[in-house]
This record gives sequence, structure tokens and C-alpha cells, in this order.
Amino acid sequence: MKRAFPLVLIAFLCTTLSSCELVEGIFKAGVWVGVIVVVVVVALVIWILSKIFGGGRS
Repeated sequence: MKRAFPLVLIAFLCTTLSSCELVEGIFKAGVWVGVIVVVVVVALVIWILSKIFGGGRS
């Protein structure tokens, strides 16, 4: 059943969405996921550097 679910989902998407809408959705999700990942990584690096170099110490 676990193997059949992705195939059923793909078949459902292929029959309900036109190809242009599907490609547009994939690219929009990809762009936003990429933006979020970059923001999280930059924030994490800044936080780590502030901890290493004593940010917030009086």
C-alpha cells in the first residue's frame, strides 16, 4: 500500500491538473522552499558566529 500511494497521487494530479499548472506549482514551491532554506541557513550562521565570538556578553 505504501508503494501504491505515490503512484495514485501522481495519477490523480495528472488527471486533475493541466501540465502548465503542475509545472508552475512545482517551480513556485521550489523557489519559496529555496528562499526559506537560505534565510534559515544565514540566520543559523549568524547565530553560531555570535555565540562563538561572544555576542551578547556585557
